[in-house]
Amino acid sequence: MAWNWDGFFGYFANPYLLGGALVTLGLTAATLVLGLLLGLLLVLMRSSRFRVLRWIAATHVWLFRGTPLLVQLIIIYTGLPQLGLVRFTVLQSALLGLVLNEAAYLSEILRAGIQSVPRTQLDAAHALGLNRVRTFVLIIAPQALRVIVPALGNSVNGLLKTTSIVSVISVEELLRRGQILMQQRFEVLEVFMVIAIIYLVMTTAWDFVQRRIERYYGKSDRPAVLAAQDLADAR
Repeated sequence: MAWNWDGFFGYFANPYLLGGALVTLGLTAATLVLGLLLGLLLVLMRSSRFRVLRWIAATHVWLFRGTPLLVQLIIIYTGLPQLGLVRFTVLQSALLGLVLNEAAYLSEILRAGIQSVPRTQLDAAHALGLNRVRTFVLIIAPQALRVIVPALGNSVNGLLKTTSIVSVISVEELLRRGQILMQQRFEVLEVFMVIAIIYLVMTTAWDFVQRRIERYYGKSDRPAVLAAQDLADAR
């Protein structure tokens, strides 16, 4: 079939397809927030003095980083009901699979950022009388963010595109809605090109935001010991 320019440009204003892009953005945002919370929990568990907690966290990271997300989604959506266990809706299955998978990667990013803070900074904070919570919030987190933010930004970029995998369990995100339009109108290449451009627009917009965030967290290079002293003086 000949290329349909009218159809191609028309898809950019197609509310059904644009609605799928909003679903993609919603999945990305929800996965990021929940993945960060679960990832931080995994970091805390891996640093626990209880061996069973360290084992559970390490097993989660090993399992979800070592198997494909596609397989994980199919097991959650179709495998668990066949085993007589819980049955999730397609959206619940997609979000659960994305969060469990992303948390495994985010936990490693968070752990690397936290471990990048020199031990001397912790000693200085303790010498100033800061408790563990204040030490983490006021000393560790601001320094760790300079390491975490670039890697986290790249993860968000990848997550925007990774959400397309949930189309295999019929979640009507951008790719799935595009596939439905292809079946209805038989304009495969036109729809795929529009989908690719929409993904490119979303990732490009995020790249712009990411650069702004990185510049913000990279502005201050003041030694953390001086920062700790300032915080102690302000108490």
